[in-house]
Amino acid sequence: MKIKWKLAFLITIAAPLVSFFWIVKEPVLENFGTEEQLVYADIAWLLTASCLVLLMTPGLSLFYGGMVGKKNLISTMLQSFISLGVVTMLWVVVGFSFSFGDPIGITIDGVKYGLIGNPFDFPFFDQVSVLPHKAMGTTIPFVLFALFQMKFAVITPAIITGSFAERVRFIGYLFFIGIFTLLVYAPLCHMVWHPQGLIGAYFGVVDFAGGTVVHISAGLASLAGALFIGKRKNPHHDPSNITYVILGTGMLWFGWFGFNAGSSFGANGTAAMAFATTTISSATAMMTWVLFDRIQGRKISALQACIGAVVGLVVITPAAGFITIPQSFIFGLLGAIVSNMAMHARFLKKIDDTLDVFACHGIGGIMGMILTAIFANKAGSSLMHGGWSVFFSHMLVLICVAAFSFGMSYLILFVLNKFVTLRVREEYEEIGLDLSQHGESLKSV
Repeated sequence: MKIKWKLAFLITIAAPLVSFFWIVKEPVLENFGTEEQLVYADIAWLLTASCLVLLMTPGLSLFYGGMVGKKNLISTMLQSFISLGVVTMLWVVVGFSFSFGDPIGITIDGVKYGLIGNPFDFPFFDQVSVLPHKAMGTTIPFVLFALFQMKFAVITPAIITGSFAERVRFIGYLFFIGIFTLLVYAPLCHMVWHPQGLIGAYFGVVDFAGGTVVHISAGLASLAGALFIGKRKNPHHDPSNITYVILGTGMLWFGWFGFNAGSSFGANGTAAMAFATTTISSATAMMTWVLFDRIQGRKISALQACIGAVVGLVVITPAAGFITIPQSFIFGLLGAIVSNMAMHARFLKKIDDTLDVFACHGIGGIMGMILTAIFANKAGSSLMHGGWSVFFSHMLVLICVAAFSFGMSYLILFVLNKFVTLRVREEYEEIGLDLSQHGESLKSV
């Protein structure tokens, strides 16, 4: 067994062994409410929403797997699916603490704003119990809040896999998603969603369900990954299974109701509105995408219809609970047109982003944030409801988040590549990652 695999094995077994000997502290009672404050309808909905969001990761694996060539289908699907294991363990050990622990950051006008959470607050889910937290998920058990947020952390690095599909070594990918979760996702999650996070609390930027935290971070990391790992030797291939793509799109659309409507953290009117705007934006984007393709002289295809639907889901995410139903049509329409144009832009075609992750999630997330900054109906949180200064705050944060996500992801890849070679050898790329990385193929399963 090579030293890198030994290291991965030791890291895997370390967490359960350490957790066995961990001394559990008593909950800090002033941070928690009582069981009488739990709302059972909210608990039922968040349990359901958590299951829906979990389903999105297998859906993503089908969505991506059907797009790549047959010799890379299993590997591509596993790259998404394995995130359920890697990020879940990491989230319990320290990821949740980094994301929602007490703020570590800067003090402005006597108020502390967090850049990242204290890693010693909730290690191994210490103090994460059935009591509701007074500031986060106030009507549900804190453990349910933590698990719901975990599903977002799981799918974010899985999204990135589409950019360097068909040429990345699996062991290098495992290390990358773990480091990305701690150094990119967790700080953004804290700054946007923690009650004292710098981006949300100080700059007033709203992100209902992850347009900034999930899609912009993953989209820019995808661009970094495609640039760093480089082009495939043979970038042209036929999709292995369009039916997988359609099935994966359906699972993503279904799961996205938990993703967006669940982010209301209650069985309430906001959840219902997020549910409605989510499906309307996706439907609008799908139809806009295929009709725009037809206008450009391209055929209406099942693959492109599915991509359009997913872009509609991406673009509505940061605003789902903050806008009206007519406005959701605008999100789907503009998001689809801009992402479609980005996908076919010549300068982006020069970058081998295998499954156009940047054009769909990166550009879609950026469009979602811009439109949210214009339309979001939350007190003083957009151009229409807070003036130009609020809008410019959103645009400043957008630039900073994009630069941080791209720069940090590229740095992670650069440093990691010094220790673990990230790109497969040319002969392995030729025979496909299914056989070279996993010893499996479509013929053997």
